[in-house]
Amino acid sequence: MLYFIATPIGNLDDLSPRAIDILSEVDAIGAEDTRRTRKLLTHFDIKTKLFSFHQHNERASTEKILAKLQDEKSIAIVSDSGMPLISDAGQLLAETLWEKGIKYTCIPGASAVETALVVSGMPTDKFRFLGFAPRDKKEYTEFLKSALCEPITTIIFESPKRLLKTLKDISLLDSFRQIAVARELTKIHEEIIRGVATEIIDHFSDNEVKGECVIIIAPAPKTEDKKAEYNLVEMVEKVQRISGLQHSKAAKIVAALTGISKREIYNKTVE
Repeated sequence: MLYFIATPIGNLDDLSPRAIDILSEVDAIGAEDTRRTRKLLTHFDIKTKLFSFHQHNERASTEKILAKLQDEKSIAIVSDSGMPLISDAGQLLAETLWEKGIKYTCIPGASAVETALVVSGMPTDKFRFLGFAPRDKKEYTEFLKSALCEPITTIIFESPKRLLKTLKDISLLDSFRQIAVARELTKIHEEIIRGVATEIIDHFSDNEVKGECVIIIAPAPKTEDKKAEYNLVEMVEKVQRISGLQHSKAAKIVAALTGISKREIYNKTVE
């Protein structure tokens, strides 16, 4: 049997009793970073053998795992924190197991996605998770536009080094959207900041960003509500102030965001 097991995202005591039992009983554990996982296992006095399983060796490791399972060995797969497969390795392995009809299961537990959503105060009835923003410049821009366009709560991951840049780019696209940033979840220094992007930028400009960050973006306003919700003059002015763009280009950005025609925005804000 193979088990995908959720591990704590901060507080080690969030590891479930069932997860502890299985990690103690399996023949081997595939870990994203064996050094980090060893610390977790040591905390619970678990001495199971570890092997490396991450995005860069997943294909080769999958073949080895299949051979172990065919020898009736039991395997657990964990990531550094949270649920395997969620922005971590494991998708290829799961697909291969399905194709070959090999049974596996999941031991639920901590998830940064759901934890951040709950503490953000954003709507929870509908939400989507987009993972980390791509590095390619064009894909990155389209990614952010997509994150801001849907009328449901959107959750993305971001590294501490890229957080301020991403917040600035969100502000250029929508300076009025409510967002929240959650970091160090379940740890002593857990922090959740909420406001528009510029307010959060001001906070982190005076405080070094540490720990992986989760950005929660409020739903986009419905099309029929956009004109009533947005102060177009103020919005264009903010885009110009932040970006230094000319009025016509700032109007184009606001048009892309709101769905209101560029001509209408330009005419209403030209003075």
